[in-house]
Amino acid sequence: MSAVPWPLKLQVGARRLATIRRRLVRVPFSLDMVRAGVMPVLPTLPSSADGYLVTSLPVALVGDATARMPGALVHVTQRYVRYHADLSIGHGSWLAGLSTNARAAIRRKTRRLAEANGGRIDVRACRDVAGLATFYESARAVSATTYQERLIGDGLPDDAESRSTLAALAAAGCVRAWLLFMGDRPAAYLWCSVEGDVVRYDHVGHDPAFAALSPGAVLHAAAMRDLQDEGGFRWFDFTEGEGQHKRQFATGGTPCVDLLMLRRTPGNRATVAVLAGFAGAVGLAKRLVAHPRLTAFAKRVRR
Repeated sequence: MSAVPWPLKLQVGARRLATIRRRLVRVPFSLDMVRAGVMPVLPTLPSSADGYLVTSLPVALVGDATARMPGALVHVTQRYVRYHADLSIGHGSWLAGLSTNARAAIRRKTRRLAEANGGRIDVRACRDVAGLATFYESARAVSATTYQERLIGDGLPDDAESRSTLAALAAAGCVRAWLLFMGDRPAAYLWCSVEGDVVRYDHVGHDPAFAALSPGAVLHAAAMRDLQDEGGFRWFDFTEGEGQHKRQFATGGTPCVDLLMLRRTPGNRATVAVLAGFAGAVGLAKRLVAHPRLTAFAKRVRR
């Protein structure tokens, strides 16, 4: 496995302030690996590489991972729960397993969006090459409006290589994708790839003009019903990162970290120092902002 230039982001919320690039061998844990809870053998580290980035590493395996690279500079870049949903239990059982608040929220949001759209929920599915072109152009129109794309360049990919990859997946029957329309305007999209019996949550976005109607949540609820009605799938993999909708729709999850393990070089020492210092400063700022006295002061200022 080769090392690639990897951006280590200094980021607050969705706003990226700076980026440090290191040549890293990325070792991503799939959902099956996360659930198995077994540390694999790390690939050989090329001489040109600065180190490894192990993503979705179960917290319980951090010690096993660091033992594979004794003396490494270690830094946790992210902590989150890797959520998943059991698709094999059927839609009724899945829905019944959600919290009372989550079920009520789905009903409320679906009803409100339908009322704003002439009494209907207009969801259109794409599974093959024939529907890909129409889906892609509409989804790209939505993606261009999202904060993910505008602020951090993380929307539905628009380069020729990515288009070719998505087309190949569709041709192989390894795509499940959906669009939600408000009138004749696309309001949200969800693109998932399929690997075996696992459906991956790859690309998602909604037009902020419709944010008050929660189009993303309504679309995702419809997609879950489609997948469960279709059958043949075991898991829905929400992949890395947190999110309210992930917590609401999941049937389980595993605490994970993204773990950076670097060779001991001056440049890598500086990188870890900057990352750790920035993380500490952001954490301190969050604690200060949450302090009751500062919260009360902010309220007085706003009045």
